[in-house]
Amino acid sequence: MKTKIQTKIIHEGEYMAEIEVTMTYNDDEWSPYLSLEDAEKLDNVRLALRQNDLKTAAKLACIYHLTPVRVY
Repeated sequence: MKTKIQTKIIHEGEYMAEIEVTMTYNDDEWSPYLSLEDAEKLDNVRLALRQNDLKTAAKLACIYHLTPVRVY
């Protein structure tokens, strides 16, 4: 069994979050997979962004504000 740290990206509304998670690789057909803690962290960040709770989201991830760009 091998593990690898990866950055997952979540986009909610005008915000984006980068979350570090550990992916676990092995020889079964479910590979790769997240730990329960990392899956819950992704869900908690997504929920916090939906509720505009940036303080909570920032404790778990790196948060970015997305700005639309108009090109004429």
